[in-house]
Amino acid sequence: MRQATKPPRPSFGRAPAASFIVCTRNRAPALEACIRSIEAASLAHGAMTSELVVVDNGSTDDTAERLARIVTTSSIAITPVTERRRGLAAARNAGMERSRGRILIFIDDDCEVDLHYLRDLEQHYLGGERLVIRGGRVELGNALDLPFTIKRSPEPARFTPDVHPGGFILGCNMTMHREVAQRVGRFDERFGAGSALQSAEDTDYLVRAFKLGIPIEYVPDMNVLHYHGRNTREAIERLHRSYSLGNGGLCLKHLLGAPWLLRHFCWTFRSAWRELWGGPRFDPEVSLSHWPIVSMNVLGALEFARCAMTSRPRQPEPNEIKQTTRSLR
Repeated sequence: MRQATKPPRPSFGRAPAASFIVCTRNRAPALEACIRSIEAASLAHGAMTSELVVVDNGSTDDTAERLARIVTTSSIAITPVTERRRGLAAARNAGMERSRGRILIFIDDDCEVDLHYLRDLEQHYLGGERLVIRGGRVELGNALDLPFTIKRSPEPARFTPDVHPGGFILGCNMTMHREVAQRVGRFDERFGAGSALQSAEDTDYLVRAFKLGIPIEYVPDMNVLHYHGRNTREAIERLHRSYSLGNGGLCLKHLLGAPWLLRHFCWTFRSAWRELWGGPRFDPEVSLSHWPIVSMNVLGALEFARCAMTSRPRQPEPNEIKQTTRSLR
């Protein structure tokens, strides 16, 4: 009698694959640690094939040399990409275009993924919706860094306009099915680090997805450690202003399509006045004020207006993202 065998393990279809997309600029040591953590996670869950696309956005340190050495010895397929147009959004677009996986995973170069990251991710995509943007938990990698640019909530959540989209899920740990990327399109290169608006390319992407009816979900696993390196209040305040500048541009861009963003600005303005009379600050743990948010939101709106009048974001070519999908079939 033939011995009974277990049914095959479910997968994402005929070509189960995930693409880690890591954009970097002048962070060679951090990038190497990031890559090693992705390699370890890929080996720990070998049932799900994965690749790594590393986009060098104009580094002047030894990033290229280190990456070349890593490629020759890596246990996973690594595709190095050089994107000379400055800006995180441009780098994300370049990585997305060169990726081949059905699931796109955006990880920042100063993050390290948990050993069981792919296992957790696969469970969500097998047991939940496919057409959704998901983000996981982001913990501090270094206890000496201040608790900022992290997401520690233990509770899963779905985005609604009652909360500001900035920080609901973080761009340093963001995943989506390729079909979502096809629907939403490219990142707006007027936003993001290295651009005129300095930030919010990920938040803009979430707003555009939400307007298309694509859910946005936070899950308390799919963990990464964020070694952001900011351990002084001055450094956090600079980053806080940068985020607020981008969010101001975001508010003007989506003024008609997502007017609830303006409502959040009004709430912040009201909280700023209350702060003058002893009301709570924006982030008591780091002692951040509401007033920089208000002023930088206004400046960001003006900067977006200037960008809108002087240049237009690059539009995707027909089927630009879809063509890479066919290679999986």
